[in-house]
Amino acid sequence: MKFTKMLVIAAGLAALAACNKQTPAENNADQIEANADNVAANITANADNTADNLTANASNEAADIKNAAENKADAVKNAADNKADALRNTADNTTDNKSK
Repeated sequence: MKFTKMLVIAAGLAALAACNKQTPAENNADQIEANADNVAANITANADNTADNLTANASNEAADIKNAAENKADAVKNAADNKADALRNTADNTTDNKSK
């Protein structure tokens, strides 16, 4: 009786062990899913990085354009100030020369 009981228990454990093992096809399917998940995660990360880089580059380019425009505006203003000062100086010199 003990031997039969042990044999039944051993057979049950063997059946349980066999149920928990995956077949090679199941292992391949799991690996395909895992690989696809990794590829999808990499694609998402690359897209996020590309979007971040594009945003940073656009911000930098916008700042460069703004700075260039401000520099041109300052140059125009300075040139006009210089011309106005030159005219004033000429007018002052002419007035000074006439009064002498």
